[in-house]
Amino acid sequence: MRGPTELGLATVGPVSFAVFALARTHRGFAAELLRGLGLYPGQELLLMQLLDRDHQTQSELLEAVGLDHSTVSRSLRRMQEAGLLHREPTESDRRILRVSLTDRGRALRGPLEEMWATLERVTVSDLEGDLAQRFLDAADRIQRAVESRSDQPGAT
Repeated sequence: MRGPTELGLATVGPVSFAVFALARTHRGFAAELLRGLGLYPGQELLLMQLLDRDHQTQSELLEAVGLDHSTVSRSLRRMQEAGLLHREPTESDRRILRVSLTDRGRALRGPLEEMWATLERVTVSDLEGDLAQRFLDAADRIQRAVESRSDQPGAT
């Protein structure tokens, strides 16, 4: 049986497969660290947004994290059930929910910073010299290329 890096079809797009494999591995390690904080992947992004600017509407959070509505709604419900935040309708429009951190949610600032520091330390531990900066530059270029894919022939 061949391993994931030996998949025949992956040779058609080795950079794309490397990005996929890296993202999967990195996300797995991040999920492990988040479990230690009692969080699911994606919830940390919502917490970080609220820690930077509390009392946002659910729509503002949705736009800031770039996740779909059902994912954000489900995450916020779970986080509310865990006592990390509360949601309440705004006075001007009862259909709009404002999301605010509880004391328990605000208390996760330090642990989240430690989690990100650990993730970063492990991630760059074998990158010497300016390799980390070169990776950031390459990742930025890849992201821009994928985002502008509609300009490419054959793109959908």
